[in-house]
Amino acid sequence: MPRFFFHVHNGHGDIPDESGTDLADQSAASRLAVDSVRSMVSEDARRGVIDLKGRIDVKDAADNLLISVDFIEAFDLTLP
Repeated sequence: MPRFFFHVHNGHGDIPDESGTDLADQSAASRLAVDSVRSMVSEDARRGVIDLKGRIDVKDAADNLLISVDFIEAFDLTLP
C-alpha cells in the first residue's frame, strides 16, 4: 500500500506531514485531503473564522507532488 504525505499550507503556517498515511491509491488520498480541509475549516469556523486561502499538497514517498487541494475547492459556497 502506498504512503501519502499531506502537507498543510494555511494561515497557521506550513505544517509538514512527517509520518504520512498508507492508503489504497491516489483517489483515496484525494478524498482524505478534502475531508481534512473540511475538518480544519470547521474547527476555525467554531472560533468565527473561515479562511479558504490555504491548501494541502499530497506527495508520495519520493516527495513528488501528486495532488494539491485548495481549501476553497473542498466546498460548494452559497453566498448572499
